[in-house]
Amino acid sequence: MSFSVASARAQSNVALPPVTVEAVQKRKPASAASPAAKPRRAAAAARQRNAEPAPPTASQRAAAAAAVLNEAKLHYRAMPSSTTLRSGASPLDTSQTVNVVPEQVLKDQLPRNLDDALANVSGVTQANTLAGTQDAVMRRGFGDNRDGSVMRNGMPLVQGRSLNAAVESVEVLKGPASLLYGIMDPGGIVNTISKRPELYQHGSVTLLGSSYANSRTGADGTIDITGPIGERGLAYRFIGYGVSEDYWRNFGRHREMLVAPSLAWYGENTTVQLNYEHREFITPFDRGTAFVNNAPLAIPKTRRLDEPFNNMWGTSDLIQASVEHCLNENWKLFAAYSYNTETFSANQLRITGVDAKTGIEKRSNDGTWGSLSNASYGTSYLQGNVWLGNMRNEILFGGDGQYRTIYRDNLIRQATPNFNFYNPVYGLITPGTTISAADSAQTDKLGQWSLFFQDTLHVTERFALVGGMRYMDYDQLAGKGRPFVTNTNVSADKVLPLGGMILKLTDEVSLYASYTQSAKPNSTIAALANGGGVVLGSNIAPEEGTQYETGVKFDLNKRLSGTVAVYDIEKRNVLVSQLDPSTGLNVYTAAGKVRSRGAEVDVTGRLTENWSMIGSYGYTDARVTEDPTFAGKQLQNVALNTASLYLVYDFGTALPGRLRLGGGARYVGDRPGDAANTFVLPSYTVADIFATYETKVDTFPVIYQFNVKNLFDNVYYPSAVSNLNVALGDARRFSLSATVKF
Repeated sequence: MSFSVASARAQSNVALPPVTVEAVQKRKPASAASPAAKPRRAAAAARQRNAEPAPPTASQRAAAAAAVLNEAKLHYRAMPSSTTLRSGASPLDTSQTVNVVPEQVLKDQLPRNLDDALANVSGVTQANTLAGTQDAVMRRGFGDNRDGSVMRNGMPLVQGRSLNAAVESVEVLKGPASLLYGIMDPGGIVNTISKRPELYQHGSVTLLGSSYANSRTGADGTIDITGPIGERGLAYRFIGYGVSEDYWRNFGRHREMLVAPSLAWYGENTTVQLNYEHREFITPFDRGTAFVNNAPLAIPKTRRLDEPFNNMWGTSDLIQASVEHCLNENWKLFAAYSYNTETFSANQLRITGVDAKTGIEKRSNDGTWGSLSNASYGTSYLQGNVWLGNMRNEILFGGDGQYRTIYRDNLIRQATPNFNFYNPVYGLITPGTTISAADSAQTDKLGQWSLFFQDTLHVTERFALVGGMRYMDYDQLAGKGRPFVTNTNVSADKVLPLGGMILKLTDEVSLYASYTQSAKPNSTIAALANGGGVVLGSNIAPEEGTQYETGVKFDLNKRLSGTVAVYDIEKRNVLVSQLDPSTGLNVYTAAGKVRSRGAEVDVTGRLTENWSMIGSYGYTDARVTEDPTFAGKQLQNVALNTASLYLVYDFGTALPGRLRLGGGARYVGDRPGDAANTFVLPSYTVADIFATYETKVDTFPVIYQFNVKNLFDNVYYPSAVSNLNVALGDARRFSLSATVKF
């Protein structure tokens, strides 16, 4: 999202001082030797003699505007970024649902990862996080890790974790998003929005200390500096972050470093953005616990079933560039490019069997050496208005291309002695070193090239029709082994339509309905199981999704906004994973059809001058409708009911400093832990609280913040891959931070 104080004024809908890029550009310093400088100095001297205040500089006006804007940001109302819907239109003028987790919510709640942040959004649950190392977000019943649905500024990421100190806000475009984003699950996309350079000089330094209930501690620090370079619209931003903290279970440590510089140029008709992120990390690789007879193992929640060497370590790099140019008052051209890469290795000791009576645990000393993922993506589109008689057409026309590779070089598969989880003795083994040639060289390559078109026809001031289409050509190759065995080799094209309508009842309330489709080629590096047999080199049809959605959107008095939606999604040719007890690995089958029907409510904003809130409720009935094995089964990790509510009270100027208190809870209902529904993850409720106090130390504003995550130290299980791989939610965590602004 391009940021300038002028654009921020439009988004926040508050009266800001009139500072613009043009003002910055026109306010050029006069040379001391120039003739024009003398009368200006004389005028300044006269003003001083007459006690007349000098007019504010552009940077002073920008700072004043930002102060008003920051005041507005303390409340929770926020509009989507233009990068999510490829449009600057108000949500009330669109036929799809976008839910926003605003910047201030992230600051208040301090989410640890993307899954945590999206607890504020309806119909979202967690999928397979690959032992806590990957974002894995299910929307409306669909999604997984590395499924291509997580974006940065509307462009795809392959790095495992996307939420970091460089992210300002998070947005979720619900339902099939293939018209705008190509190959995609029908649940939608998650768009993380970068912090952008700003045209006034300011910065902050934050130091945070944390502790879990079992006294495992950590510390992190963040520096964030931004400001103008000269007076011609050029600005910079630098964000640095570092953390070193104990893992909350009985062993493990998380260390991470992020460096994120960015530049922006805000011209009269053109905005240019360039941002870079470099991240280095080491994090525990923890597959959680196991369920036997529909119950977790009777051991302390802190006890791990693997070894202290189970870690993932690596680096990720992201570079993005974008140009937005206003051709005239009606047309805008946008072009952007993104390159993201991540390399990692991991020790991945795997549980292959447990005996709840004896405590005997069977394990395989697995690992991955030399993993490489990268995604290269470019897009360009025109957006503008065409008048046909008295009817305005909002046109969006463009194209995009993507090339993505996921590669795992050496896969470790090594036998190891049994282990007793009732009487654990760690450190008797070392990481595995036996390379399995048949499992190595895991490769998944995807290329996609597309053209897309969308038209919003405003029939009247209150009624509009939406229509669009994407033509998509794609190739996918996947397989593994030395010698390499190809299990997926697809080359195809697809046309995907979109339709909708919008009826604005008032300037603050609109009704909408939409029809959308999605497509995603089925690919697996492994052979597909089929009726007990194995089909090598299978090229089954792509997954195809169709959604019907209707609902109401509101934005009341520019204070409280939200969406109430009802939807019906059908997805065909679905790959389903299931644990193979003989190998301890997952095999894949293709379900015929699955269906997800539901209702969602999302509300965020300002209730009164002092109260802000963000809340959601989701009802998601997702199950298999056609399949010889799984027909009638609920989809794995999908809860029938989810809900969240977070409230904040701002005492304003009633105290010497500024005190804000907040808290809330999220609820996730029962979910099946595997495709066959052989066990159930129990429902859970987790509560969080926080307090911030802003004061001044000398002349510097200082914000002290205290957070408690999982206030009642509940034990909960957010997701499962199988009964031998059930994730555990974080224990109670205390944190105290101090932020100095300058």
